[in-house]
Amino acid sequence: MTDPIAAPSPNLALNEVVARLQQTGRQVVHLGFGESQLPVPRFLADRLLAGAHRNGYGQISGEDDCRQAAAGYFNRRRIQAEPDQVVLAPGSKPILLALMAALPGAVVLPQPCWVTYGPQAALLGRRVIDVPVPAAAGGVPDPDQLLAALRSARASGVRPTSMILTLPDNPTGTYAGRDLVCRLAEIAEMEDLLIISDEIYRDILHDRDADIVSPAELVPDRTVVTSGLSKSMSLGGWRIGFARFPATAAGAALRARVVAVASEIWSSLAGPMQEVARYVLSEPAEVRSHLAASTRLHATVAAGVYEAMAVAGGNCRRPTAGFYVYPDLEPLRPALAEQGISDSASLQQQLLERHGIAVLGGHHFGDDPAALRFRAATSMIYGTDAETRWQALNSPEPLSLPHVAGQLDRIRQVFGELAGLIGTAGPRG
Repeated sequence: MTDPIAAPSPNLALNEVVARLQQTGRQVVHLGFGESQLPVPRFLADRLLAGAHRNGYGQISGEDDCRQAAAGYFNRRRIQAEPDQVVLAPGSKPILLALMAALPGAVVLPQPCWVTYGPQAALLGRRVIDVPVPAAAGGVPDPDQLLAALRSARASGVRPTSMILTLPDNPTGTYAGRDLVCRLAEIAEMEDLLIISDEIYRDILHDRDADIVSPAELVPDRTVVTSGLSKSMSLGGWRIGFARFPATAAGAALRARVVAVASEIWSSLAGPMQEVARYVLSEPAEVRSHLAASTRLHATVAAGVYEAMAVAGGNCRRPTAGFYVYPDLEPLRPALAEQGISDSASLQQQLLERHGIAVLGGHHFGDDPAALRFRAATSMIYGTDAETRWQALNSPEPLSLPHVAGQLDRIRQVFGELAGLIGTAGPRG
């Protein structure tokens, strides 16, 4: 087994590599890091300043007003919650790790899935049961393969107790439909699995009328929902996460264990961040307006990158949420082989070293290392500073902005060249 603490998380490590290259003057189209990449609106900076007086440690699970706001947020999404079911933390990552620490047994993960779930399980000595995602969408194990995987695990002495779903998904930029989620909820009931539903991209649905359902609506007593403000409000560096636990004795006991873990690791969410969280989760008009504009931008640019991959001949699910695409270049394997590309690791390496395009290979997401798949984070091309990012956010046609169009042109050129459709793109810088 790979040592989970031998190296930093691959997405963070790649982001630092790209930063060093850019500091040397190298031009890099950065598609490798899952950051929303939008500037902080003035109204949120004001809330941060307004919370500066909140310098005490406070309650481990979060202050009353903040947990009340989080409960209201969940209820408006048809997820029953009361303040005493909520925990706040410095980001959703610590909550997920605390959950893993508090739960016994093995965890079921969709394959591919976010780069952190597997290493967190390994850190805590938890076994992982990987189940491929269905053709329709990423973020969930294929229900047609899940039962067999569970029974095979039990036959080998492994006890599965929980299952993580990502709704919507990172890395594929899609979300599982109602039928899929209903089937998985039924299997969780039948097999006595706790569902951890990571819904940090829930508010970035490209179709405002999308029929997305949380397992917490279907099996509320066996679902923990985690979320945060890193993606929807572009506050990754502020580290604000929150979770909703079941309103049962078992749910209260699990929450108590997570709070105990929190008391030994992060003590409490920073007071100024609680002021920000309280305000955002109350969802006043300016928050809703900013989120709507952000979502339009995410959807438009993700669609532009998706089209570039499709034109080059890659297979790819059309993005329906978030700001990712997850192409499969298997149709281009003969052309790529001539260029020394045979798997996702060599694809990632060649794209960066030869062509100045940073992506994260599928092997980092638990995908088949021999496959020619990677994740492209489309939000990274909105601009290089606050001014250009505001331009992208406020533009009715962001793909026509020179700084966005230029990077899209470069993406088309490189992948066209890889596919043998056009002449060599060559390195830049």
